Amino acid sequence: MSAESVASADIAQTRRLRGRAFAGRGRYLTGAICLALIAVMVMPVVLTVAASLKTTSEAAATPPTYLPTTLAFDSYLRLWDYQAGLPHYLMNSLGTALLTIAIAVGLTVPAGFALARLPIPGKEILFVFLLIALIIPYQALLTPMFLMFSQLKLTNTILGLAILHTTIQFPFSLYIMRNSFEAIPRELEEAAVIDGGSTWQVLTRVCLPSVIPAVVTVALFAFITSWNELLGSLVMNSKASSFTLPVILAAARTETSLGGTDWGMLQAGIVISIIPCILFYLLLQKYYVSGLTQGALK
Repeated sequence: MSAESVASADIAQTRRLRGRAFAGRGRYLTGAICLALIAVMVMPVVLTVAASLKTTSEAAATPPTYLPTTLAFDSYLRLWDYQAGLPHYLMNSLGTALLTIAIAVGLTVPAGFALARLPIPGKEILFVFLLIALIIPYQALLTPMFLMFSQLKLTNTILGLAILHTTIQFPFSLYIMRNSFEAIPRELEEAAVIDGGSTWQVLTRVCLPSVIPAVVTVALFAFITSWNELLGSLVMNSKASSFTLPVILAAARTETSLGGTDWGMLQAGIVISIIPCILFYLLLQKYYVSGLTQGALK
């Protein structure tokens, strides 16, 4: 072996070693960035939980303390017995969210299938028209919807609030469902038609099982939208017995003897309100990720 060959081999070996070193440093840098992002995301939740476990005086102390000196659950106890009771408002929010899921899925599944598969004249224009609602802030629709719901006796009801939340969520849900149905191979539908399947059978037995991740995605977004929505609940409900959890938290934060903010009870309510969202997401995470990817890509 000549000297030039040996030198070339040494240079190649040196380059490989440098590449491995840079790759190792890159992995460490990526890990550090991920840890920093996790800390930024998790820290507010940790501080919220810590604030909910402080006494009333410590939660309102200035300057604030980051960790409680003694664990106290009086904020949760006050919130539990606030007005009609925390369980009542939790049931209002849960009932509204579940009804919103049922209406949103019930409307967007057949609508998405029709816009993706059926020969409807001008369906592309109709689809774009329905998506225009995404650029209209729903706050601008609250006044006419309130007047209409008042005539229909739907104010101060779970059904009326669920319809409002479905209106907010409908354009995005339709976008997800329509693109998900379009991603299904045409051969499956043609085979079902050849076997004598009707349009309803093609939808329920062939297409719908293939878009379950998209249905779960729609359900998850509908739940989070309904669970966290505040302004619509304030406008549509005038009776305290019809309030949802966000409304009662907005009212409970000023329930102190001096008229200030009861930070302890407010943070306790926030902790309770985020638990269902986290559980719902963790249970459906596998379907949510694949459904969002499938529905976002045509």
